[in-house]
Amino acid sequence: MVRIFKTRYFSRWALKAGIHDKALTQAIDEMILGLSDANLGGGVFKKRLPAPGRGKRGGFRTLIATRSKQHYFFVFGFEKSKRDNITMTELHALQALATELLSLTEHQIIEAVDDGAIQEIIHDTENKKRYS
Repeated sequence: MVRIFKTRYFSRWALKAGIHDKALTQAIDEMILGLSDANLGGGVFKKRLPAPGRGKRGGFRTLIATRSKQHYFFVFGFEKSKRDNITMTELHALQALATELLSLTEHQIIEAVDDGAIQEIIHDTENKKRYS
């Protein structure tokens, strides 16, 4: 079962950028098919998202922590027109965050969701029924 999460920081950024959960789940569906833009190492992947009316080319870049193809955590995002890439310092920090997130137990994930540190995005019909 695929589970998708976003950090509190990412959630705030996505809200300001006008990125909806449907776009995030579509990005993960593409990643499941092997369509990520770059493996940055340490469990961090780059994935482009389209901007409304501009497509992926002028859109957003998101960084996602994953290893098992069961848990995906959106951890960082930026608009391509505002910056080209992340710095090495940011990459190292995101890799450390990925290690932390990807080592969470089920109990710790539940606590993090309850605390608001991460939010789960309901991905498929099976999950929608389960969490209704």
